[in-house]
Amino acid sequence: MVAFPTIAKSFGHHCRKNSKPYSTQLLSHLSSIFEISNSHQWQFQSTRTLLLQSASEAVKLRRLFDSDSGIIEVNLDRPEAKNAIGRDMLMGLQQSFEDISRDSSANVLMISSSVPKVFCAGADLKERKTMSPSEVEVFVNSLRSTFTFLEELQIPTIAVIEGTALGGGLEMALSCDLRICGEDAKMALPETGLAIIPGAGGTQRLPRLVGRSVAKELIFTGRKITGRDAISMGLVNYCVPAGEARLKALEIARDINQKGPMALRMAKRAIDKGVEIDMANALDLEEDCYQQLLHTKDRLEGLAAFAEKRKPKYIGE
Repeated sequence: MVAFPTIAKSFGHHCRKNSKPYSTQLLSHLSSIFEISNSHQWQFQSTRTLLLQSASEAVKLRRLFDSDSGIIEVNLDRPEAKNAIGRDMLMGLQQSFEDISRDSSANVLMISSSVPKVFCAGADLKERKTMSPSEVEVFVNSLRSTFTFLEELQIPTIAVIEGTALGGGLEMALSCDLRICGEDAKMALPETGLAIIPGAGGTQRLPRLVGRSVAKELIFTGRKITGRDAISMGLVNYCVPAGEARLKALEIARDINQKGPMALRMAKRAIDKGVEIDMANALDLEEDCYQQLLHTKDRLEGLAAFAEKRKPKYIGE
């Protein structure tokens, strides 16, 4: 995984990063539902969801419980700015993704928004106006690295797009493995209208999804597309009725969550790395990934469950 560029030196007076990772060992011992004050690291919101402390109030990290244990959700919550990404939110995203990367019990990640009709409006342009060119460069480089870190998480990731996903918001979704949108979603990379280009991976990830010609048209014009447009060009995996994107994403996450955790990680590695190299080397990579699963307890459990006609109980070993 790539390392994040340090933005604390440039922006340390604006926000402070909480470097304490959450404890997966503690989580395994929490069996009752209780609520702890905001000064502590843990808060139970319901019998199914645990809210974990973030470096930013605009980014909520939640763990699902019971049969959904293994599903993690990053929730964007900055309604006053339509989830625009500023320094504070960027720090929150960085910490959340870092925490997830250290959590061996995490099997699948969903990124969603709690703001109605908005996924993410992109960069915070009001904040951007106060930055010097060098500060803008550092910020954009950090945003790009953050999305690369998201892309390289070992677990499957799903972007839940309801409403607007513009600029950096769409670039974040492009960094996920899967994208689910509501049919009233509006997506665009409008940066050329501001005399810049998409700088957090959009010029590279979009053409890899929809093809070079379509990507050029969308970036050159900054045209907004609907959810139905997005599904027709292969930008999203599913387009569902407005308001139902999270339900569909949760359905897919639950399906993924039932699979072997190590197999998911190896499948993602084989696909992501394999498409970047020639076929012969890609098949060697697939062989290596398969071999890493041969002597796992989960592989034996899968065979036993099949023979006994029951659901497997995978432990990630």
